[in-house]
Amino acid sequence: MRRILQNTAWLLGGKGFGAICGLAYLAILTRTLGLKDFGHFSLIFGTAQALTALASFQTWRVVVRYGSEHVHNGEWGKFGRLGMLCGMLDALGAVLGSVLAAVLIYGFAHVLDLNPDFVDIAFWYCVGSLWALVSAPTGLVRALNRFDMAVYVEAIVPSGRLLAALVIWLTGPSVGRFLAAWALIDILEAILYWIMARRLAPDALRFSNLAKWRQAIHENPGVTRFFLITYGGSTIDAAMKNGPLLVVGGWVGTRAAGLYRLASQISQALSKLSTLLTRSVYAEVARVRVASKAEEFRKLAMQTSMIAGAAGVVVVVIAMLAGETLLAMIGGDDFESGSSILIPLAIAASFDLASVAFEPVLHSTGRARHSLVARLIALAALGVGLWQFIPIGPSGAAWAVAVAGAVSYLAMGIMAWRTLKQVEAGRISVGLADEGDLPPAE
Repeated sequence: MRRILQNTAWLLGGKGFGAICGLAYLAILTRTLGLKDFGHFSLIFGTAQALTALASFQTWRVVVRYGSEHVHNGEWGKFGRLGMLCGMLDALGAVLGSVLAAVLIYGFAHVLDLNPDFVDIAFWYCVGSLWALVSAPTGLVRALNRFDMAVYVEAIVPSGRLLAALVIWLTGPSVGRFLAAWALIDILEAILYWIMARRLAPDALRFSNLAKWRQAIHENPGVTRFFLITYGGSTIDAAMKNGPLLVVGGWVGTRAAGLYRLASQISQALSKLSTLLTRSVYAEVARVRVASKAEEFRKLAMQTSMIAGAAGVVVVVIAMLAGETLLAMIGGDDFESGSSILIPLAIAASFDLASVAFEPVLHSTGRARHSLVARLIALAALGVGLWQFIPIGPSGAAWAVAVAGAVSYLAMGIMAWRTLKQVEAGRISVGLADEGDLPPAE
């Protein structure tokens, strides 16, 4: 628990700085582009985020799940081969994602009501975002428990965006110039992340390991199945996070998409703690799985859930009391009506925050498929919610997200609770999968 809070404190320091920068450049974006062009920016940005989530394969989870044991045992060769395998998967994802981007942008831009002048810009921004993937090096750094170093590299994005936004504001704002700056900054961060990972583990990250990907698969039993299950979960998660924005853009219009995007950004800023806790908890649960007793494992999961649940309540209260003020302060009078969107999105974020320990528990005990089932149930709830509530407008989409968040929390929570009870009763050994599920990392 101490390491989780310490790592979260490091991340919170960096993200606190990033949040301040983010609010500043978000205010510049909304006030210089206006509601219509900010809507275009939001749709392009949301499409790129969805494609990046699909293409990244969430390889950082693979590195942390299997690499933590290699680090614990000092097996740097195995750790390096696993990391380079995941780096190759990131590159493959970027190639496939670029092809998919061409199909979506040039074939279906009209569905999103995207201005034809922005089609080429949207495609190249998506390509830049895809090649700026940092999933594998992120996993390497987290498995090494060097969250402090990650803070410095990740500060490049918010500070770089703020500086770029100021320059563009003074020299002539446009959707294309903002997107170009965002893509270049993301690529710079990716390069720096790989350099940092190489410096932290020079004995592991060697180019010679690129040709040893088959050996990496053999050394990590169950890695292929674990990868497929976590990728399925991340794909569903991407659909749930970015799908409603695209539905709002296609169903209601570009202005509504801009309004939804700003409310979503603020709700994400309020619930940033969930992202930070997820990173810390996932790494620590993987470490406890190989280095501690079952009782410590259960206690860690319970304590984390209680803290995260309390933080989720705080997020909702802030959104209810100060949401309208925040929207007006950042976006201006045109965005003030977004409070009806912000509150349900904050409720959805609070469920994400409260469930922060559930997925790491299921993954580390060989029950990754259970979390995938829970996400599928939540995705179905989101689809039904959008079908029922989208006629209301962007606020209807936000309430659909809130309903899906509640369903995800209940489904995954029940599965995680049952797993913890089985661990406590000794029917599951920490780190060992049940019959028919994922085999353990040896």
